[in-house]
Amino acid sequence: MVPKMTSQNKRIDRANRARMLVSCPDRPGIVAAVSRFLCEHGANIVQSDQYTMDPEGGLFFIRIEFDLENLDERREGLKADFAKVADEFRMTWSITRASRRKRLAIFVSKEDHALLELLWHWQSGDLDADIAMVISNHDDMRGLVEPLGIPYHHIPVSAETKAEAEKRQLELVDGQVDAVVLARYMQIISPKFIEHFPNRIINIHHSFLPAFVGGKPYAQAYNRGVKIIGATAHYVTEELDGGPIIEQDVQRVSHRDNVEDLKRIGRHIERTVLARAVNWHVEDRVIVHGNKTVVFS
Repeated sequence: MVPKMTSQNKRIDRANRARMLVSCPDRPGIVAAVSRFLCEHGANIVQSDQYTMDPEGGLFFIRIEFDLENLDERREGLKADFAKVADEFRMTWSITRASRRKRLAIFVSKEDHALLELLWHWQSGDLDADIAMVISNHDDMRGLVEPLGIPYHHIPVSAETKAEAEKRQLELVDGQVDAVVLARYMQIISPKFIEHFPNRIINIHHSFLPAFVGGKPYAQAYNRGVKIIGATAHYVTEELDGGPIIEQDVQRVSHRDNVEDLKRIGRHIERTVLARAVNWHVEDRVIVHGNKTVVFS
C-alpha cells in the first residue's frame, strides 16, 4: 500500500524548493539572465511560467520554482546576489521558500459555505497553509471551528463599536498571519486595516455587482430574469468590491430556477472560486499589477 502524502511529508520534500516572482519592463534577455543566475548558483529549475503584456514596451512577468541545496542557509545570500540582476532589468521581485506555509486568518459572519470549503481543503491537505484563527462578528461558527483545534474569536460589530472591534481584530492578526480571507464576512474593512495587509486580504462575493447593489441580490436577479450567475474573488482595496480580481466563475440558470435555486447555485460557485483564489495566493501564483492580476494557475 502506498502511504498517503501528508502535509508534513510535503514540507520535507520541498525543504530546498523556492519560488521566484518577477515583474519588469519587457526586453530581450530577461529569461536568459534569470536562468543563468540560477544555474551559476547551482539551482535546478523545476517549473517556469511567463507572460508578457506587450513585447514592445510592455511588462513581463515570470514565476519560477527551483531547488537549491541548503536553501535556508543560502537564501539571504542568493537574494543579495540577485539584487544586481534585478537592478539591471528594473525588476520587482521576491524569493520565498515553498516549505514555509502561510498563516491565514479567516473572517466569517453567519453564512458557513465559504468557511466550510476552506476547512475541508485544509483538513484534506489540499490547502497548503495553516489556519491560524477564525474571527467572526457572530458566535454561530464556533462549533464548526474549535473542534478542529483552530482558535475562534467572537468580536461583535455594531455601528457604535466598529472602530474598537477592528482594533481588537488587528491586535489578533498583526504579525501573526500572512493573509486574511473574508469568507462571506459581511462587514466593510477600513482603509487602516487594509494598510496592514496590502494585496493580502481576499474577499468573495456574487458577481451581480454593480447591477444589483444592496440587499437581496438574488431576488433582484430573479426578478430581472438573469441567465448567468457567478462569483468573484479579489484582493480588498479602499474601493469597495473594486480590487484586483484573482478568480471568477459563472453558471447558466434559467426561468425554471427560483430564488432559492439561485442562492444554492451561487453558494457553490462562491465556495469553489474562493478556494481556488486562496490556493493560488498561498502558492505564490499571483502577481498584482495596478488593479489587475497575473495568475499562474
